Amino acid sequence: MKKLIVAAFALTAAASVFAQGTVVFNNKSVAQTQHVWGPSTTAPGLSLVGFGSNDGANSGTTPYAASGMSLIGAGNQVGGHYGYGTTLAQLLSGPVGTPEASLLPQSPTTTFKSGASLGYVASVTATLANVPKDAASGVLEMVAWDNSSALYPTWAEASVAWAAGTIAAGKSGAFTLASIGGDVNTAPFITPLSFNLYMVPEPSTFALAGLGAAAMLIFRRRK
Repeated sequence: MKKLIVAAFALTAAASVFAQGTVVFNNKSVAQTQHVWGPSTTAPGLSLVGFGSNDGANSGTTPYAASGMSLIGAGNQVGGHYGYGTTLAQLLSGPVGTPEASLLPQSPTTTFKSGASLGYVASVTATLANVPKDAASGVLEMVAWDNSSALYPTWAEASVAWAAGTIAAGKSGAFTLASIGGDVNTAPFITPLSFNLYMVPEPSTFALAGLGAAAMLIFRRRK
Protein backbone atom coordinates (compact mmCIF):
# COMPACT_ATOMS: atom_id res chain seq x y z
CA MET A 1 0.00 0.00 0.00
CA LYS A 2 2.82 2.41 0.89
CA LYS A 3 4.46 1.77 -2.47
CA LEU A 4 1.20 2.53 -4.25
CA ILE A 5 0.83 5.79 -2.33
CA VAL A 6 4.40 6.83 -3.16
CA ALA A 7 3.88 5.94 -6.83
CA ALA A 8 0.64 7.92 -6.94
CA PHE A 9 2.39 10.94 -5.41
CA ALA A 10 5.22 10.71 -7.91
CA LEU A 11 2.79 10.61 -10.81
CA THR A 12 0.88 13.59 -9.44
CA ALA A 13 4.08 15.59 -9.03
CA ALA A 14 5.21 14.73 -12.55
CA ALA A 15 1.84 15.72 -13.99
CA SER A 16 1.97 19.07 -12.20
CA VAL A 17 5.41 19.79 -13.67
CA PHE A 18 4.31 18.99 -17.21
CA ALA A 19 1.18 21.12 -16.77
CA GLN A 20 3.11 24.36 -16.28
CA GLY A 21 2.99 27.14 -18.85
CA THR A 22 6.01 29.04 -20.14
CA VAL A 23 6.79 32.54 -21.39
CA VAL A 24 9.91 34.23 -22.76
CA PHE A 25 11.04 36.68 -20.11
CA ASN A 26 12.66 39.30 -22.35
CA ASN A 27 11.64 42.96 -22.45
CA LYS A 28 13.17 43.59 -25.87
CA SER A 29 11.77 41.98 -29.00
CA VAL A 30 11.03 42.92 -32.61
CA ALA A 31 7.41 43.65 -31.72
CA GLN A 32 7.91 45.67 -28.53
CA THR A 33 10.52 47.29 -26.32
CA GLN A 34 10.41 48.16 -22.63
CA HIS A 35 13.03 49.52 -20.21
CA VAL A 36 13.64 49.43 -16.48
CA TRP A 37 15.08 52.52 -14.80
CA GLY A 38 16.76 53.20 -11.48
CA PRO A 39 15.37 55.56 -8.83
CA SER A 40 15.11 59.31 -9.34
CA THR A 41 18.12 61.17 -7.96
CA THR A 42 15.89 64.06 -6.93
CA ALA A 43 12.83 62.17 -5.69
CA PRO A 44 13.75 58.57 -4.65
CA GLY A 45 10.11 57.78 -3.85
CA LEU A 46 8.83 58.73 -7.30
CA SER A 47 7.19 55.87 -9.22
CA LEU A 48 6.58 56.05 -12.97
CA VAL A 49 4.99 53.37 -15.15
CA GLY A 50 4.51 53.77 -18.90
CA PHE A 51 6.45 53.85 -22.15
CA GLY A 52 9.20 56.45 -22.49
CA SER A 53 10.77 58.22 -25.44
CA ASN A 54 13.36 55.45 -26.01
CA ASP A 55 10.89 52.57 -26.21
CA GLY A 56 11.03 52.16 -29.98
CA ALA A 57 7.68 51.46 -31.63
CA ASN A 58 6.05 51.83 -28.22
CA SER A 59 7.56 55.25 -27.55
CA GLY A 60 5.58 57.38 -25.13
CA THR A 61 5.94 60.49 -23.00
CA THR A 62 6.70 59.08 -19.53
CA PRO A 63 9.54 61.40 -18.35
CA TYR A 64 12.09 59.00 -16.87
CA ALA A 65 15.30 60.85 -17.82
CA ALA A 66 13.75 64.24 -17.08
CA SER A 67 12.87 62.96 -13.60
CA GLY A 68 16.52 62.19 -12.80
CA MET A 69 16.40 58.48 -13.59
CA SER A 70 19.05 56.38 -15.36
CA LEU A 71 18.67 52.99 -17.03
CA ILE A 72 19.67 49.96 -14.98
CA GLY A 73 23.40 49.47 -15.52
CA ALA A 74 23.98 53.07 -16.64
CA GLY A 75 27.63 53.64 -17.51
CA ASN A 76 28.01 49.85 -17.88
CA GLN A 77 28.10 49.52 -14.12
CA VAL A 78 28.12 45.80 -13.34
CA GLY A 79 27.98 46.00 -9.53
CA GLY A 80 26.82 48.30 -6.76
CA HIS A 81 23.38 49.85 -6.56
CA TYR A 82 21.44 49.44 -9.83
CA GLY A 83 24.27 47.74 -11.70
CA TYR A 84 23.26 45.36 -14.46
CA GLY A 85 24.69 42.39 -12.55
CA THR A 86 23.25 43.29 -9.15
CA THR A 87 19.72 44.28 -10.13
CA LEU A 88 17.37 41.31 -10.39
CA ALA A 89 14.03 40.80 -12.14
CA GLN A 90 11.35 38.16 -11.86
CA LEU A 91 7.87 37.43 -13.19
CA LEU A 92 4.77 37.09 -11.04
CA SER A 93 1.81 35.20 -12.46
CA GLY A 94 -1.63 33.80 -11.90
CA PRO A 95 -4.62 32.40 -13.83
CA VAL A 96 -6.97 34.77 -15.63
CA GLY A 97 -8.81 36.95 -13.14
CA THR A 98 -6.11 36.85 -10.45
CA PRO A 99 -5.84 40.24 -8.68
CA GLU A 100 -2.39 41.85 -8.63
CA ALA A 101 -1.96 41.31 -4.89
CA SER A 102 -2.40 37.55 -5.35
CA LEU A 103 0.15 37.03 -8.16
CA LEU A 104 2.99 34.68 -7.18
CA PRO A 105 6.70 34.81 -8.14
CA GLN A 106 7.86 32.28 -10.75
CA SER A 107 11.27 30.85 -11.69
CA PRO A 108 13.85 31.89 -12.59
CA THR A 109 15.10 35.32 -11.62
CA THR A 110 17.37 37.11 -14.09
CA THR A 111 19.82 40.01 -14.23
CA PHE A 112 20.14 42.86 -16.75
CA LYS A 113 22.22 43.46 -19.87
CA SER A 114 25.12 45.84 -20.47
CA GLY A 115 26.43 47.96 -23.35
CA ALA A 116 23.81 49.08 -25.85
CA SER A 117 21.16 47.02 -24.04
CA LEU A 118 20.98 48.87 -20.74
CA GLY A 119 17.59 48.55 -19.08
CA TYR A 120 16.87 45.17 -20.70
CA VAL A 121 16.81 41.88 -18.81
CA ALA A 122 18.97 38.93 -19.78
CA SER A 123 16.48 36.72 -21.63
CA VAL A 124 15.28 33.52 -19.92
CA THR A 125 12.30 31.21 -20.33
CA ALA A 126 10.13 31.49 -17.24
CA THR A 127 8.02 28.61 -15.98
CA LEU A 128 4.60 29.57 -14.64
CA ALA A 129 3.78 27.00 -12.00
CA ASN A 130 0.26 28.37 -11.45
CA VAL A 131 -0.77 28.83 -15.12
CA PRO A 132 -1.51 25.69 -17.17
CA LYS A 133 0.41 24.97 -20.35
CA ASP A 134 -1.39 26.04 -23.53
CA ALA A 135 -3.69 28.29 -21.48
CA ALA A 136 -5.59 30.86 -23.54
CA SER A 137 -4.18 33.60 -21.31
CA GLY A 138 -2.77 34.41 -17.88
CA VAL A 139 -2.08 37.43 -15.67
CA LEU A 140 1.57 38.49 -15.37
CA GLU A 141 3.61 41.24 -13.77
CA MET A 142 7.31 42.05 -13.97
CA VAL A 143 9.16 43.11 -10.82
CA ALA A 144 12.75 44.28 -10.37
CA TRP A 145 14.86 45.18 -7.34
CA ASP A 146 18.30 46.18 -6.06
CA ASN A 147 20.26 43.14 -4.85
CA SER A 148 23.65 44.82 -4.48
CA SER A 149 23.76 43.46 -0.91
CA ALA A 150 23.21 39.88 -2.19
CA LEU A 151 20.64 39.43 0.59
CA TYR A 152 17.55 39.28 -1.62
CA PRO A 153 17.94 36.61 -4.33
CA THR A 154 14.19 36.29 -4.98
CA TRP A 155 11.12 38.51 -4.89
CA ALA A 156 9.89 36.71 -1.76
CA GLU A 157 12.76 38.24 0.23
CA ALA A 158 13.03 41.47 -1.78
CA SER A 159 9.36 42.45 -1.45
CA VAL A 160 9.62 42.39 2.35
CA ALA A 161 12.76 44.55 2.31
CA TRP A 162 11.15 46.95 -0.17
CA ALA A 163 8.05 47.38 2.00
CA ALA A 164 10.33 48.10 4.97
CA GLY A 165 12.12 50.87 3.06
CA THR A 166 15.42 48.95 2.95
CA ILE A 167 15.88 48.62 -0.83
CA ALA A 168 14.50 50.11 -4.04
CA ALA A 169 12.23 48.03 -6.25
CA GLY A 170 9.47 48.49 -8.80
CA LYS A 171 6.62 46.84 -10.70
CA SER A 172 5.34 47.01 -14.26
CA GLY A 173 1.71 46.67 -13.22
CA ALA A 174 -0.33 43.56 -13.99
CA PHE A 175 -1.16 42.69 -17.59
CA THR A 176 -2.87 39.84 -19.45
CA LEU A 177 -0.85 37.75 -21.89
CA ALA A 178 -2.50 35.46 -24.43
CA SER A 179 -1.49 31.96 -25.56
CA ILE A 180 0.74 30.75 -22.73
CA GLY A 181 3.36 28.31 -24.03
CA GLY A 182 3.26 24.52 -23.67
CA ASP A 183 2.95 21.53 -25.98
CA VAL A 184 0.94 23.44 -28.58
CA ASN A 185 1.76 27.13 -28.15
CA THR A 186 5.23 28.59 -28.53
CA ALA A 187 6.20 30.51 -25.41
CA PRO A 188 5.26 34.18 -26.08
CA PHE A 189 7.29 37.26 -25.20
CA ILE A 190 6.04 39.26 -22.23
CA THR A 191 4.67 42.73 -22.94
CA PRO A 192 4.88 44.88 -19.76
CA LEU A 193 5.12 48.65 -19.54
CA SER A 194 8.39 50.40 -18.71
CA PHE A 195 8.84 51.31 -15.04
CA ASN A 196 11.41 52.45 -12.49
CA LEU A 197 12.72 51.32 -9.15
CA TYR A 198 11.88 53.54 -6.17
CA MET A 199 12.13 53.65 -2.40
CA VAL A 200 9.09 53.12 -0.18
CA PRO A 201 9.24 55.50 2.83
CA GLU A 202 10.26 53.74 6.04
CA PRO A 203 7.43 52.92 8.48
CA SER A 204 8.86 55.52 10.88
CA THR A 205 8.28 58.19 8.23
CA PHE A 206 4.61 57.24 8.01
CA ALA A 207 4.38 57.25 11.81
CA LEU A 208 5.85 60.74 12.06
CA ALA A 209 3.51 61.97 9.36
CA GLY A 210 0.56 60.49 11.25
CA LEU A 211 1.64 62.11 14.52
CA GLY A 212 2.04 65.45 12.74
CA ALA A 213 -1.45 65.22 11.27
CA ALA A 214 -2.92 64.28 14.67
CA ALA A 215 -1.14 67.21 16.35
CA MET A 216 -2.47 69.62 13.73
CA LEU A 217 -6.02 68.31 14.25
CA ILE A 218 -5.79 68.69 18.04
CA PHE A 219 -4.36 72.21 17.67
CA ARG A 220 -7.20 73.26 15.35
CA ARG A 221 -9.85 71.86 17.70
CA ARG A 222 -8.39 73.78 20.64
CA LYS A 223 -8.48 77.00 18.66
